[in-house]
Amino acid sequence: MDDPFTPNEIKIAVIGGGTGSFTLLSALKNHTRQLAAVVNMVDDGGSTGVLRDELGALPPGDVRQCLVALSDSPKIRDLFNYRFDEGTFQGHAFGNLLLTALEKMTGNFTEAVETASEILRVNGVVIPATLDNVRLKMEWPEVSTILHGERVIDADFFKYDPRRADLSLVPAAKANPTALAAIEKADLVVIAPGDLYTSLGPLLVIDGVGEALQKTDATIMYVSNLVTKQGQTAGFCVSDHAAEIERFIGGDALDYVLYNQQVPTDELARRYEEEHAYLVEIDHDALNKKRYTAVGGNFLGMIADGHGAADVLPVTRSLIRHDADAVARAIIDVYHSAK
Repeated sequence: MDDPFTPNEIKIAVIGGGTGSFTLLSALKNHTRQLAAVVNMVDDGGSTGVLRDELGALPPGDVRQCLVALSDSPKIRDLFNYRFDEGTFQGHAFGNLLLTALEKMTGNFTEAVETASEILRVNGVVIPATLDNVRLKMEWPEVSTILHGERVIDADFFKYDPRRADLSLVPAAKANPTALAAIEKADLVVIAPGDLYTSLGPLLVIDGVGEALQKTDATIMYVSNLVTKQGQTAGFCVSDHAAEIERFIGGDALDYVLYNQQVPTDELARRYEEEHAYLVEIDHDALNKKRYTAVGGNFLGMIADGHGAADVLPVTRSLIRHDADAVARAIIDVYHSAK
């Protein structure tokens, strides 16, 4: 397996996809140049979903966000994130189109990502978690209920407890060997915040990923979500989120769980309520009994302004954000204090 790192700096692998990984990578790149983003590959909504359905491409959207986060070229970053606001390409991000074109031209998504990395002058490496063309399935065996597809699951109000559901990929996916190498060779693995059932879980259940996380000598941290998700994780505490992460991994793996302890201003709380989002409760008694160490911090960021008029393809995304710099500093501080 290829080693995605070079020596002499802290080597960090960030696991996740989309906004959660983008947020952490954007700040962690100020602490080390040795970053590997292992990216979820089940997205089938918005621009990505159209490209998958019409062209048979692998999902470019989350990969694009991670590439942009690690780019040292502001103008090219803006170009990759530019969305057309009219015509045939309305709603599509230019970076999604370019990655898809590169994949079709080369017949190789890995080569497409490597070429885009050169264009963006990426510091670090972006690694698709699998190179198989897969779709997400969520099943409650006890009640014979099945949901198919990331877009459908993302928008669903679950009738049953998601903690009793099985997540799987169809067809069964093989892990990208380079992704496994990133986990194996890292000093620190960070599981980014993100939707449990459509961003993190689909990556962690890929054959080989859970085993790699349990075997690696790296310190493993999970950055818990700021808020619950309406209709899916309502009532989940910090330990509930962490428990689902370890369920997907298939065993104990977390060394640290970072969570927000900051109380929002009245104005910020009002904006949260507009999104039907509520801060994840800190269940101190339960956390104190866990094998991992839970660490609180002031991690609230500003709410994003939105996705712009051109982002017209149907897709659901929370606008609530972590304070990326505060989280990155906490990650580095906790890592060094543990050594």
